[in-house]
Amino acid sequence: MQEKRWLILSHGFNMDGRAASQTITDKIPYFVEAGITPIVFSSITGIQDQHITHRQFLAWGPAAFRFDFRHWIANQYGRGWFYKLTTRTVSFLLAPFIALEKLLLGYSSQWSWAMPAYLHGLRAIRNGKVDLIYSTGGAWSAHLAALWLKKKTGLPWIAEIHDPLVIRKSPEDQGFDQPQNRDARFRQYLEKQLCRYADLVWWFTDGAVHYAKVRNPLLNTPGYANGLMILPGAEPPGGLMQKQEHQYSKHLHLCHFGSLAKDRSLSTIVKALKSLIQKYPEAKDLIRIHAYGAPLDLLTTEALARLDLEDSLIAHGRLEKDAISGKSGRERVVEKMQEADILILLHGNDEWCAEYIPSKFYEYLWTGRPIWCITHRNPQLNQMLLDRQSYLCKQCDADSIAIALENIWLDWCQKNLRDPIWAPIGVDNAVNDILKCVSLIEKKA
Repeated sequence: MQEKRWLILSHGFNMDGRAASQTITDKIPYFVEAGITPIVFSSITGIQDQHITHRQFLAWGPAAFRFDFRHWIANQYGRGWFYKLTTRTVSFLLAPFIALEKLLLGYSSQWSWAMPAYLHGLRAIRNGKVDLIYSTGGAWSAHLAALWLKKKTGLPWIAEIHDPLVIRKSPEDQGFDQPQNRDARFRQYLEKQLCRYADLVWWFTDGAVHYAKVRNPLLNTPGYANGLMILPGAEPPGGLMQKQEHQYSKHLHLCHFGSLAKDRSLSTIVKALKSLIQKYPEAKDLIRIHAYGAPLDLLTTEALARLDLEDSLIAHGRLEKDAISGKSGRERVVEKMQEADILILLHGNDEWCAEYIPSKFYEYLWTGRPIWCITHRNPQLNQMLLDRQSYLCKQCDADSIAIALENIWLDWCQKNLRDPIWAPIGVDNAVNDILKCVSLIEKKA
């Protein structure tokens, strides 16, 4: 069998617990099994993979250097006093250069990683070590580097778009208007270049593909990149391959994992909890909301104080690697997911939710625990949740959220929470789809 050598450009490769990392790192064993030799280029933010060729490069811009340096120091020395001292010193020294970079360009911080990725990639290609370029992100610098390599060398290029590059503002907005923000303008330009030059490009939702095709008719033209939807899926976290029997405790544990923000806030659930307590006063002592992975957002903090529910929510922060047990942050998260009575999935309230499915959803499916999802304008996500017997309500409907919480409360009181249908979505499905598409590209060549 002829060796297939893929250059994989992924800024955040092998970063523990990061969605942009897991989406590609989980695919690597399947690619290797299929006879592909991966050569991965990434920033220094993750742990260097010892099983494949994995080269890490510092970004050249000051903002990206600061970002990468912080993660590198954390990986090497933890987040104690040395981390605080060195990162604050570097941030202080780089501050004027970062301000100048922002003033002159206005791009997101990781853009400059494209430069070392391009130069080292070009050298590898000229040395005959690469047959195909694969960019994935996450940070759009990987796609920019791949675009430059494609134009320079003409090698086949496939691109995996995690989040939409063009962020629409309303259902009526198709994404044609030129944004005022310079980073947004460049992302709009980059999307057009992707659709013109990539041999294959895919997104993670039906909505993202739909709007990309509206903006880029080339996606429907033979000979150009066919815009596809490929669900990323997730590997069984912690080796989970079957549902575990759940043990009820004296508290109803509602657990959220991942980032929080004003547009993705636990405040909606806190407000629903206040209404539930007014109807069932005992619920105040029996319901506990747990937040893992990020600090509480401002709206949630304000709601807890205003509604006198600060004892009802426990913020655990980010679960890092445990030095005593040796468990990674990801393994610790899986344990907490399995202990949950209900897994909370917050979709957000922005228009881009129509093109986005939280990556945490695919991990949740492997746990076999009931999911309570508050969604916004995404029929594809709604249907996948309904197919699995999830609790579902609408982001912009406070009554819907309150009713869902009451249903969960009543089901828990009867020890009869919904038993979700076991239908996880694995990474192997995504890899098979990618390989089929690449084989078609090779046949055309």
